[in-house]
Amino acid sequence: MNKEMQKLLRQINDKKNEVRSLVNDGKTDKAKAAKAELKELQEKFDLLFDLDEEELEEIKDKVNKGTAKQVGDEKKNDKKSLVRAFVNIVKAGFLRREANEEDVEVYKNALTSDATPDDDGEMGIGVTIPEDIRTDIIELRRSDDNLEQYVNVEGVTTKSGARNIEVDAESTPFDNVDEEADFPEMDEPKFKKISYAIKKKGGILKLTAELFEDTAANIMAYLNKWIAKKTKATRNAMILKVLNTMTAGKEVVVSNIDSLKDIFNEGLDPAIAATSIVITNQSGFNYLDKLKDSDGNYILQKDPTQQTKGKLLFGEYRIVKLSKRTLKSAPILDVDGTTVKGYKHPIYCGDLKEAITLFDRNVLTIDMNDKAAGLWEKDMTGIKVRDRFDIQPVDVEAVVKGEITEVVNG
Repeated sequence: MNKEMQKLLRQINDKKNEVRSLVNDGKTDKAKAAKAELKELQEKFDLLFDLDEEELEEIKDKVNKGTAKQVGDEKKNDKKSLVRAFVNIVKAGFLRREANEEDVEVYKNALTSDATPDDDGEMGIGVTIPEDIRTDIIELRRSDDNLEQYVNVEGVTTKSGARNIEVDAESTPFDNVDEEADFPEMDEPKFKKISYAIKKKGGILKLTAELFEDTAANIMAYLNKWIAKKTKATRNAMILKVLNTMTAGKEVVVSNIDSLKDIFNEGLDPAIAATSIVITNQSGFNYLDKLKDSDGNYILQKDPTQQTKGKLLFGEYRIVKLSKRTLKSAPILDVDGTTVKGYKHPIYCGDLKEAITLFDRNVLTIDMNDKAAGLWEKDMTGIKVRDRFDIQPVDVEAVVKGEITEVVNG
């Protein structure tokens, strides 16, 4: 029973109670009018019920013919069948042959509305990874160092567009209003237009002929892990690039505990500071982890919500530690520019959900090729994967970049 029918059923029951109440109160004329309304509601419900039954029978008929997935408690295409169908279709395209009709039907039934082509038809390149499999990839890339989870993510269905976001909404208060006086008009909300243009990111994974001939489940498991690692690395790199662009020329020196406090007490708006996190690399984390206050207490404390891992700065701000390969420290050179005197370790403080929006096309495509340089000779197959998204700065005041200066001994 759909929501509309459920709503009608509640109205019917309410109307029945109304008729009984009117009869008991001796209001016969009103009771008759209410009964007429009850009859109309019942007729609407019966019509919708008949349509619902017809649709169900139609679906069952398609299922029996093998042209649709089962519904309800009936047998349906499981993940194993989908994985096998998807891999078989990708292989068929690579081998330039027609895919099995049953595989195609399973694959099509798994596709969602977000797998539609872009305006220029570019989405038709390769085979779109179904949502069920894409979910596995997203699950695999979930980790503390996945920056995507800390920014605002908005799914989009077009290659380009714009969003209007209100600015300084919390900083515009109501005015005083005297008794019996007219309410003053407030300034119109200030909006910032954020435009996005989906960009294609991708790469090629080389597979041996032996792996290519493995089971569909093993091939997909291998691909999922590789795609998860690469898409996480790509999105992390783009988020860091936007962070650096937003904070360019406004970096602050972090030399002690007080300079860290200055960031959260003065550099960030209190509303932003309340929901802020700290992102740094291994070297920056090591510096923070060894800092002590005047009482000799370390300023990093265990996160009570993560007993086995995770620490908080000042017991309040979550620390996200990235690899030095992902987030590099900048070397400090001597006057001649030949000797490294020390390093500047980056540390970002702020609310990334307010600072950045990732516009996600929510589509991954994949295809195979053995004609690329070096593949044919080595009996290898190239797996080409395409990801589509864009990342844009929203509130440049929502994040502060600090630089921890550390001098090299000697």
